Formats: sequence, structure tokens, C-alpha cells
Amino acid sequence: MALINTSIKPFKAQAFHNGKFISISDADLQGKWSVVFFYPADFTFVCPTELGDLADHYDTFKSLGVEIYAVSTDTHFSHKAWHDSSDTIGKIRYPMLGDPTGAITRNFEVMVEETGLALRGTFVVNPEGQIKICEIHDDGIGRDANELLRKVQAAQYIAAHPGQVCPAKWTPGAETLSPSLDLVGKI
Repeated sequence: MALINTSIKPFKAQAFHNGKFISISDADLQGKWSVVFFYPADFTFVCPTELGDLADHYDTFKSLGVEIYAVSTDTHFSHKAWHDSSDTIGKIRYPMLGDPTGAITRNFEVMVEETGLALRGTFVVNPEGQIKICEIHDDGIGRDANELLRKVQAAQYIAAHPGQVCPAKWTPGAETLSPSLDLVGKI
């Protein structure tokens, strides 16, 4: 089953956020745009490059009303230890959710059962709790925060402008399309 346009399933987790342990649930994602960013494990190799890239772009995401939630099957304790021991991870100001039971990871269909780890899954969730973007990568392929940012902006644009669509490589301010019979075969 495709996850696009489905509502996120209920969850509750402990997270490490800004030096504290906090509780996060699906209700925290309601009413704002969210990025749920799954990665395989703390203290690894590609993961810190991705999480650091998101940290470097966090203020831009926040300016668009977007919260980022990083999720792995590690515990919130492991997230704190990694945050405290790595300069790259130490930059993170968004919540890092622990999912040691794998419940959230399974809800978003990115669990690798054989290893108990998440695939590299990125989900953009609208304020109504619906998944608008779903992207899943092989473990060896890192993600780019700039491209994610562009996709979030496109999702927000089409949500605010029904009937319009964003073509490939669209960026804010660029021309959009209004699908119609007149466009068929003209692009």
C-alpha cells in the first residue's frame, strides 16, 4: 500500500531534544508541517553527515513552519550520548526520537526486520497529519537537505494553490503549471 496521502498512525516516543528527554507523539505533528527523518543507527557513518546537513539548514526549515524529527531504533539515551560525543551531532536542535521497539519505524514501513534498523526514509507530513512526500533510500545513499527543502516548499506551494503543480526542478518564484486539456502534448 502506498503511504502518500495516508494519515500517520498514532505513536508515542521518548526523544532527546535541546539537552532534555521529552515525550513526542503523533499529536505533536498536528497543525504544522513536519519532516520525519529515519536513519539506521547512531554512531555510524553516513547518518551523521545527513543529520548534520539537516542541522545546518534547520533555521530555514523552521522559518517555513517545519519541524524535523529524526528517528532511529536506538534509544533516547543513545541519542544523548551521540549528541554529547560528536561535534556534528552536537549541532542538532531538532528532536531525536528513540524507537527501540520499532513501532514508529514499522508504522512508516521502513523497518528492516532482519537487522532491527530503519532504512533511510524521509516523510513530509502536512498540518493535517497526511504524508505528502515519501522517499526511501538504500543505506549507502545519503540525502541532501537542500533537495528536501525544495520538496517541502513545493508541497507547501501546491497545498496553498489548489489546481497548480510544480514541475521538475521547481523553486519558489518559478513558474508552475495548471493542468488542463490545453497543456496535453505541449510540454
